[in-house]
Amino acid sequence: MEKSEKIWLNGEFVPWDEAKVHVLTHGLHYGTGVFEGIKCYDTVKGPAIFRLREHMQRLLNSAKIYQMPMPYSLDELCAAAKEMVKVNNLKACYVRPIAFYGYGEMGVNPRKNKVDVSIIVWEWGAYLGDDGIQNGIRVMMSSWQRIDSRSLPTHAKATANYANSVLAKLEALDCGFDEAIMLNSHGMLCEGSGENLFIIKDGVVITPPSSAGALPGITRDSAMTIAQDMGIPVETRDILREELFLADEAFFTGTAAEVTPIREVDGRPIGNNGRGELTAKIQAKFFDVVNGRDEKYHYWLDFI
Repeated sequence: MEKSEKIWLNGEFVPWDEAKVHVLTHGLHYGTGVFEGIKCYDTVKGPAIFRLREHMQRLLNSAKIYQMPMPYSLDELCAAAKEMVKVNNLKACYVRPIAFYGYGEMGVNPRKNKVDVSIIVWEWGAYLGDDGIQNGIRVMMSSWQRIDSRSLPTHAKATANYANSVLAKLEALDCGFDEAIMLNSHGMLCEGSGENLFIIKDGVVITPPSSAGALPGITRDSAMTIAQDMGIPVETRDILREELFLADEAFFTGTAAEVTPIREVDGRPIGNNGRGELTAKIQAKFFDVVNGRDEKYHYWLDFI
C-alpha cells in the first residue's frame, strides 16, 4: 500500500502513521462498522471522484440499517473526501470512508460508544490485475454460501459482512483461482467476494437482483446504465449456476474491480475463454466515462 500524507479522522487531518484507534475499539471486536469503496480518476479535465454522492449516501444508508448515528451529513462527507484528494496532492486514488463504533465499553451493545468516522485515500492499481482487465480472470464456485439477509443485512456495506467474503477469497486463492463466486441460500448465483456478477447470453446482459443477496453496487448500476444506453438489453433476475457455465460472456463489476472479464469458471472456459465482445464494449465505455471522455456522463463525476 502506498502511504498518503494525511488521513481524515473525526474531522481532523492526521498524519498517516498517527491515525490510530485503541485495541478495545468496539468495531474491531464485534464488526460494528460500515464503509465504502470509491475511486478518483485522473480525467481529461483533472481529478474527479466517480459517483461520490451515491457512495456516501450508501454509507449513510448502511449506518441507518445498523442503527449507527452518523455525526456527519452527506454534504460534509463529500466535501471531506474531495479535500482529502487535494491535501494529499493525488490525481488518481482509491477513497475509503469508514464509520465504526470506537473505544468505550465492551459488550455486544454498542450504543454507549462514540461513532468514529475516517476517510483514507491512497494510490491503488488494478485490483484483479492489469492482465485480468485485458484477458479475463479464472474463478471458482465457492463452498462458502453468501450471507442471507435473515442473518445479516446484505444491503448494508458492513465490515461484519466481509468476513464471509474473506473466507471465499482465501479459498479461491488457495485453490489456484483469482476470485470466487458465491451462491445464496437458494442455490442461485449471488456475487463475488467483493464484486457484482454479470453474465451475457444471446446478446442480453443479465445480473442477479439485490433480493438474491447481492449488494446494490454503484458500479453495477453504472454498467447497467451504460449497456442500456448502448442499446444492449439488460435483465435483472435469478441465475442458475449452470447458466454461468453456458454463458457467452461473464464479467465482474466493482469500484476496485471496475469491469473485469471472467474467462473461466471451475475449469470451464466461458465463451471464447477471454474478454467477450459485449464485455469489451461495456468496459471501453466505462473507462471513457470515468476518465471524463464522455460528457454525457459528467454528472457522475465530482471534479476536484
